[in-house]
Amino acid sequence: MNAQERFYQDKLEYEIDPSDLHAALDRGEHIVIVDTRPASVFAQNHIPGAVNIPHRTMDAATTARIDRTALVIAYCDGVGCNGSTKGAINLVRLGFRVKELIGGIEWWQRDGYETVGSHVTGAFDQRTCGCA
Repeated sequence: MNAQERFYQDKLEYEIDPSDLHAALDRGEHIVIVDTRPASVFAQNHIPGAVNIPHRTMDAATTARIDRTALVIAYCDGVGCNGSTKGAINLVRLGFRVKELIGGIEWWQRDGYETVGSHVTGAFDQRTCGCA
């Protein structure tokens, strides 16, 4: 395998898009979705079944409830936010098998998948960024 092919193959090992995640959930794959944004933003709008562990608070205690045999999917707002990347790094350092959701909740919604929360608008709300 040449370097370019390895690069693209590696991306698939570390990232997942909303369509592939949705299909994996439909197949019943053993997945835990972690929303890495602050609790106030999570409460407004999140992927159904996601657990909220803000990337800034991730440690052995806050991640203790995550099943270590599951594939963990980290997400945040979208491409303008690196909270999921920071969360993925933290989770990997804690020993989890992790992929990052490409495009975060923004692309999840853009692809037409359901979200839940107190402020579900049907479209990504640019006013609430959990990047900080």
